Parts: sequence; C-alpha cells; structure tokens
Amino acid sequence: MGKDLLEKKIINNIILSNMKKTFFTLFFAASLLISCGQTRNNSGQNANSAADTAKAVIAFNEYEHNFGKVKEGEKVSYTFSFENNGAGNLVILSALTTCGCTVPKYDKKPIAPGKGGKLEVRFDTSGRDGMQTKTITVNSNATVPMVILKITADVVKNI
Repeated sequence: MGKDLLEKKIINNIILSNMKKTFFTLFFAASLLISCGQTRNNSGQNANSAADTAKAVIAFNEYEHNFGKVKEGEKVSYTFSFENNGAGNLVILSALTTCGCTVPKYDKKPIAPGKGGKLEVRFDTSGRDGMQTKTITVNSNATVPMVILKITADVVKNI
C-alpha cells in the first residue's frame, strides 16, 4: 500500500505542476494581449482615451410624424432629419421597425460633429385599415444609444 500511496502523490504533484504552468502561461498571454491593445503616444497617455471621451450626441428635429389620412395601398414616406451635436463621430448602428410594412433607410457612414443626416421611413399601407402607429428604434454610438421615432397614419379604403 505504501507504494500505491507514493505513486498517487507523484502523479498529483505532476498534475499540480502542469496546472501551475498552464495557469502562468495563460496569465502571461492575457497580460500580453491586454497591453498590446493600449497604444501609447509620446506623452505617455493612452492614445485611445481621446477617442473614448469624444462622444456623439444625436438630436432629431422631430421624433414623430403624422401622415394624416392616406388611402389603403398607398406607399408613403417621411424623412427624419438629425444632427450630431457631440464631439465624436456619430454612427447609426441599426434602425429597427415594429412591422415589415415599415422600412427605414439611412446612411451607414460616420457623421462628423456638427453635421447632420437623414433617416427615411417608408410605410406601405397595403392591407391596413384604420389608425396605424409604427415605431422605429434607432441604435447608435451616441451618449443616448437608443432613440424611438414614431409614425402614424389613418388608413382608409376610400378617400
């Protein structure tokens, strides 16, 4: 039995040694990856910090649009205008709608500070009747990352 116990201790020591080596290798690799991601400029400050502090601010001229009465089957559209009132570039990441009948269209290029952009919303009234309300969720890199826009229309069969 003494021999079996000694063999188990040796095996445990080998396993423990291998685990320590693996841990230190992973720790070193993670440290190296983290330090490589932080570029420093000549003044010793993190080069990414200026870009991180310059945030975009999205401001729409209006957040709702009412088409009024529209004939069923008509395709109507409205263009929401916005500005980047922040210090960093604004990027619209997505514009999602509540229904396939509503399709947003926007420029995916970054919008510089002080510049504006447009988001067009096309609404297909086919198969709709009565008061319709559709929302568009705009996701961006702005300080307030999610903005809700709304369109309404009173769809009638005969005008």
